[in-house]
Formats: sequence, structure tokens, C-alpha cells
Amino acid sequence: MARAEHVDSAALARLLGGWRADDMPLPHALADALDELVAGNVLVEGAALPPQRALAAALGVSRGTVAEAYAELAARGRLTSRQGSGSRVRRDRSAGGGDHVVDGRLASFGSTRRLAELDLSSGALPALSLVREAVSAVDLCELDVYLAGDGYYAAGLPRLRAVVAEQYRAQGLPTEADQILVTSGSQQAVWLCASSLVTPGDEVLVEEPGYRGAIEAFRTAGARLTAVPVRADGLDLDHLDRVARRAALLYCQPAAHNPTGISLPAAARERLNEIVGRHGLLTIEDRSCADLILDDRGVRPPLPDPPGPGLVIRIGTASKLLWGGLRVGWIRAERPMIKRLTQAKAALDLAAPVLDQMVTAELLTQADRARRERTRRLRAHLADAVAVLAERRPAWRWTPPSGGTALWIDTGTDAVALAERARRRGVLVTAGPAFSPANAQRSRIRLPFWRPVDQFAQAVDLLE
Repeated sequence: MARAEHVDSAALARLLGGWRADDMPLPHALADALDELVAGNVLVEGAALPPQRALAAALGVSRGTVAEAYAELAARGRLTSRQGSGSRVRRDRSAGGGDHVVDGRLASFGSTRRLAELDLSSGALPALSLVREAVSAVDLCELDVYLAGDGYYAAGLPRLRAVVAEQYRAQGLPTEADQILVTSGSQQAVWLCASSLVTPGDEVLVEEPGYRGAIEAFRTAGARLTAVPVRADGLDLDHLDRVARRAALLYCQPAAHNPTGISLPAAARERLNEIVGRHGLLTIEDRSCADLILDDRGVRPPLPDPPGPGLVIRIGTASKLLWGGLRVGWIRAERPMIKRLTQAKAALDLAAPVLDQMVTAELLTQADRARRERTRRLRAHLADAVAVLAERRPAWRWTPPSGGTALWIDTGTDAVALAERARRRGVLVTAGPAFSPANAQRSRIRLPFWRPVDQFAQAVDLLE
């Protein structure tokens, strides 16, 4: 039997996505959408749905609409209601599936985003011109070598692993090719670490706010998530020091943090490294956005290896710097860990695509050029976005980012309801709770600024 969990109103709003139907009354459309989530085991047996008033506020509808939808679901045998315990999911127990309520933090990557006129739900960037050049210049002689075999390189193409290792060495971290595992994007790398290194009930420290894909991955692995606040200057290291002794693992983004864009200063990185070493805390340093630099301080170096062997696992990707369509990421770790994670990855997809790896290996030899081009473009877009917001949303507040592709904005209002209103107007944005392990950050939105200024201004006009 599925374990009973409370479904937060913001999480359910994310899962429902574009649930309205032009040819159907709102209560029936909402009931049908909820029914699909139950039938698909997204909402599991015994899960407690949000109170009617809370879900109504999140969806921007009347409480009566939610009440009618809940009543219809109860009539279909999908809900049970008891005084004092609210409405809980009831489903066919013969159906398969797991027992965990999915939070829908990555729901904005689903099919509904294609229906929006203005999609600001993701900070992923279009390709640099370098990508097309590299695709056009694929070395066919090298490709012939790979075509003669089965194409399964479990840990990645040797050339790509060597290039990635060289990138780490250039940033001051001694690394050999056999310390690299190539993955199908950094999200797969996070999921591999979560599923391989966490057992149900383990306490995992994550940032508040933090990367939504990691929150989803560790929660799905059964971890108990403990939030470590991210302040205006980065991770709260005093808080981390207090909670580190009882945790199994720390996941963090010290450089160009997602969603805030904050980077830890050098002295803070040194202290973070000291805390990790002193507590013997297994740490995943996700550097997925580290190449996207907005200030004049350049790419922040990776955390150095603390005294304890193998304590820091590093995740990187080509998708942020070069193009999201290049699904190539990697894990840098000690050799025994790489072997362990390679075996786990083989159960998922055997190997990453050869052509993607060939293109990425060539592009990473031009990483400095790519970073300069990204920085130039992002700075220009950021300046345009700040000017638009100063004129049209002067009450909104944010900490200037040192990297990344978005602003982490405090709207001063209910951002979940704001995002739902925007959806109805053809604009997709992601509200703060998606980036919070506790579904907090309810006045925040992450607002990507990389789109042309006219599109950005149009979207901001509709965010009210």
C-alpha cells in the first residue's frame, strides 16, 4: 500500500499543468485532470489532497470549483473524505506503481510548455553558433572507428573523458580520464548519484532554495531532505556546520547557484571544504551552471579535495554552456566510485550517444571561446531585463546574480497564483515552491532573462 503523504497545493498545481478545457466546465475539467494523476499513480493511494481553499488559491479558481471537483472524484470512487482528515486518494489497489507522491518539480519540461506563447519556465539556452560548426565538421574517419564497433562505451568515449579531465586540470583539480563518467546530461548524473548513494531514510542536505531536479531525485530515492538556507552571499555555512554531523550526503551548487545565480566567495568555498572534511560528509558539487558567468571574476574553480578520500563528487555538463540538445554531462569522482556509478548507469541506458559525445569533445576544446560568447550575450540580455523590470515592476526585488540565466525574484505576492494566472494568458513561469524542499519560497519566481527584450517585456506585462 502506498504510504500516505500530504500533497502541497503548489506541487499539485505544477502536476496539473494546463488542466483547463475550453469545452468543459471548470469543475469537470479539474476532476478529469486529477483523475488522470490518480490513474497514472502520480497521486498514490492514501495521499492527502490540499484543502479546498488552498488549492483554489493556487489554481486561481473559486473554492466552489474545487469542492465540486472533489465531490465528482468521490463519486467516481477516487477520493474518500473524513471529518478531520480531509480528502485522500483512493485507487484500484491492483494497479502497479510505487508509493511515492511525485512533486512535479520538472513538470514544466512536459508537453504543456509547447502550448504556451511565451515559455519562461526553463533557463535552458539556444545553441551557440559553435555547435552547428562542430556538427558540420564531425571527423568521419574517427566516426568510422566507432561504427566498426557496437557503440557502447559504458563510461564514455575515451577522447571525451580525456578532454573533460583536462578541463578540471586547467581549473586546478588534478584529474585523469578514468575519473570521469559520461552521462546523458547532468540530470541523469544527479539521478545516478541519488539512486546509487542514498538508501531510504537517509538524511540528505539540500539548498533552500535549490535545484528542483535534485530535490525531485533525492526525494524519489527516499531521502529525508534537510534544507540549508541560501543567503544573499551563498550557502549558510554556520547552519551547514550544525547539521552536517548527522547527514549522509550534501548536494550543493557553490558556483552560479540555481535558481539564485549566487556564487560562494573564495573564503566561503575554503570554509565549505573544511566543513566537508571535518565531518567526513559525502558531498556532490553540481557545477552545471558554473560556465555561465555574468561578473568579472571568471569561472569559479571546483572545490578542492578535502583530506578525506573521495568525499567530493563533481557533476558537470555541456548542455548549459553549449546547447540543451546536447545531452552530455559527466561525473568526476575517485576511480572506485566511477566504477560503481558506471555499473548503475548501464542499467539505465548502456551508454551515452556516440555522435553527441564526439561533437561535445570537439566543442570543449573551444570552451574558453564558448564562455566568452555566452558571457557577452547573457550580460546584454541581463541589462535589458533589469531595465524592463525597473520600469514595469519596480516593486520586485532580487539579488544581482553572478552567473546563470535567470533572476530569482521576490514578487511580494503569491507567486503560485501569479504563475497560474500567467499560464492562462499564455506565459509559463516557474514559481518558487518548485525550488524548495519544503514547498516554501511562495513569493518567488525564477525569471529567465535570455530571451529577446521584446518577448521578455511582453511576458513581464502579463505577469500581474
